[in-house]
Amino acid sequence: MQSSALNESETIAVSHEEHGHEEHPDLRMLGVLVFLCAESMIFLGLFIAYLSFRLMAPAWPPEGTEGLELLLPGINTIILISSSFVVHNADTAIKQNDVGKMRMWFAITIAMGAIFLGGQLYEYTHLPFGLTTNIFSSTFYVLTGFHGLHVLFGLLLMLAVLFRSRKATHYSEVNHFGIEATELYWHFVDVIWIILFALLYLWR
Repeated sequence: MQSSALNESETIAVSHEEHGHEEHPDLRMLGVLVFLCAESMIFLGLFIAYLSFRLMAPAWPPEGTEGLELLLPGINTIILISSSFVVHNADTAIKQNDVGKMRMWFAITIAMGAIFLGGQLYEYTHLPFGLTTNIFSSTFYVLTGFHGLHVLFGLLLMLAVLFRSRKATHYSEVNHFGIEATELYWHFVDVIWIILFALLYLWR
């Protein structure tokens, strides 16, 4: 009698677990996409502000403002875009259950992102204008600085992934949300930079 009651309660528990799984699908990636859409709206507002200032100005950049050099930002752009392919290798590795290679590709991506930020800081220290020189310089620093903060956040996400991967079973071919979410975020950062590079450096 007791065995029958136990079996019945186990069946109900399993049924509840299955029912709960059906009612509560994994929506974490949807949350990441919503977050990136919200960030896109912020950048869109900044892009529209920059374009409005530029189209209304009699000269752009304003008279007396030296143009931007292309060499260092161009190298930085190549590094950042290339890092998107590198971080994708990390996602491919974990889907093959290769945690070691995933860590390696993430470490390389972190190094590339850090080089990008270092190059940006170097450029800041050698620009012929400051934050408050004119409307062009102000928008330049706001756009590139805000993007730089997103790059920094992406590096912190990757460091968090590496930290959590210390536990051998934390990431696997069936459990890799953190890696996929970080990769998606990094692609977003790269796309935003391509738009910024075109607006600030290539459109003369």
